[in-house]
Amino acid sequence: MNTRFKACGLITLTTDFGTRDPFVGVMKGMILRHHPLAKIIDLTHEILPHWPAEAGFWLARTSEFFPMGSVHVAVVDPGVGTTREIALLETSEHMYLAPDNGLLGAVAARNLDARLWRVSNTALQTLGLAKPSATFHGRDIFAPLAAELASGRFVAEELGVPLQSLIPCWIEAPQITYDRVSGIVITIDHFGNLITNIEAASIEFWKDPLIFVGSAQLSLRRTYRDADPGECLALINSFGVVEIAVSEGRASEVLGLSRGAPVIIRDAVRRF
Repeated sequence: MNTRFKACGLITLTTDFGTRDPFVGVMKGMILRHHPLAKIIDLTHEILPHWPAEAGFWLARTSEFFPMGSVHVAVVDPGVGTTREIALLETSEHMYLAPDNGLLGAVAARNLDARLWRVSNTALQTLGLAKPSATFHGRDIFAPLAAELASGRFVAEELGVPLQSLIPCWIEAPQITYDRVSGIVITIDHFGNLITNIEAASIEFWKDPLIFVGSAQLSLRRTYRDADPGECLALINSFGVVEIAVSEGRASEVLGLSRGAPVIIRDAVRRF
């Protein structure tokens, strides 16, 4: 890494809090108490509760669309209040702050030269954060830490000690052979599309990939309108992964599938 991270004052938030309750608003309030000039963007607050892998999937594929110097905070934290660690992942362009529970595994896999840190109790004491509630570290720890990082008042090494590795993602990476890729549905979007963790690059040289998901066998299309209304299809979506959709419909309901459903892609040109 040739350059160090330099904060630009922007913070993104990713949580499983939803928007019905005041949790997200309170986090933003705490950020602004510590850094009144912070710019805050909601990435999503609709992560499946207690499933860090989904948050990590989106962080790994969206942070490149934000300015250099952004701080990305993700709180999907079923271990809140326990001895689980709080991790910082630093690249030359972005800083990621999250519980060390597998959430940052996908980000680390895409940034092999990243610096890793564990937030120390000493740093929390210095910032007056050593006595948080047992159930809302998003407010009591993550929001103030994000503000300090985004303001540039602190850098990662002043907040933690080096980590050799992070807890890996709960979800295994897709299994890839010369004629088969096996992955899962990692998330479902607002339109009911089933978004997989299978990268387009893993099948880009196949002439005729066939996608097997649930009871469906699908060919790869280019756009949603390449299928008739109500017809299932597969395509490469705007984030570069295989997606299962229904033209003008909801694949999650039509196929009766949810997160974790297995997805297999085979090359029809080769025997199987």
